[in-house]
Amino acid sequence: MTTLAAAKPAPARKPRHPYRAALATARGRTGLALVGLVVLAGLLAPLLAGHGPTDQSALALAGPGTPGHPLGTDDLGRDLLARLLHGIRADLGIIAVAVPLGAAVGCLLALAAAAHPVADTVVQRVFDLILAFPGLILALAVTAVLGPGRLPVILVIALAEVPAFGRLLRTGILVQSGREYVTAARVGGTSGGRILTRHILPNAADPLVVQIAVSLTVAVFLEGAMSFLGVGVRPPEPTLGAVLSQSMPYLAQAPHFAAGPLVTVTTLVLGLSLTAEALNREIRR
Repeated sequence: MTTLAAAKPAPARKPRHPYRAALATARGRTGLALVGLVVLAGLLAPLLAGHGPTDQSALALAGPGTPGHPLGTDDLGRDLLARLLHGIRADLGIIAVAVPLGAAVGCLLALAAAAHPVADTVVQRVFDLILAFPGLILALAVTAVLGPGRLPVILVIALAEVPAFGRLLRTGILVQSGREYVTAARVGGTSGGRILTRHILPNAADPLVVQIAVSLTVAVFLEGAMSFLGVGVRPPEPTLGAVLSQSMPYLAQAPHFAAGPLVTVTTLVLGLSLTAEALNREIRR
């Protein structure tokens, strides 16, 4: 009699983390590639530029392909490639500080709101007050007090992002607090602080990750708008918005002047948007 060997069951595959799964999609990979390209260009700015961002020459508004100036020069003879790369570096430094700062303040206010109904009312009115000012009006108000510079830009972006993170986390806490596993933990005698840190917050955090990608996109536009209007980082330090603003009088004469910052901002925003969409789709499954 022939004995058949029992087939061994295939080991269960451990499900991938939703963030990894999202970034492994076509949207996620494309978004990361675009963002990584811009970030790498900013990090390697001193090595790739070949000139200082404020170094002037006699070649004003030279076209692309000029020897020593691959992207040409601006109206003061400064190398556009150097100003573009250092502008990316400056923008990334600003939004890398401003968005986490806004997220931290917003989340702390949301936790305070979850602690007591009176605190919740006060925090909601604070969010309403911030939202009552459009981004550019808020920027003008802050720079009117502090003057233009890097710090006011960081504060404006952080303030603008506080309500988004605060209300998102507050909503997540309220939704998770009504779930059965939280009720079971309370019945089992688990303290409120432990329930919040071990159960509620980990399950309410996923939308915040998506919001970070969205807020980075908003921060790019807001910083660019402030620099474009002349209330951002002080010249001659380059930012993408400042380079674009300087190119406006010469669009007909030297369209290459504006091409660099426009392409860069488009690439960065597209990459962040694709990344946010990939994360959002995977988390909502």
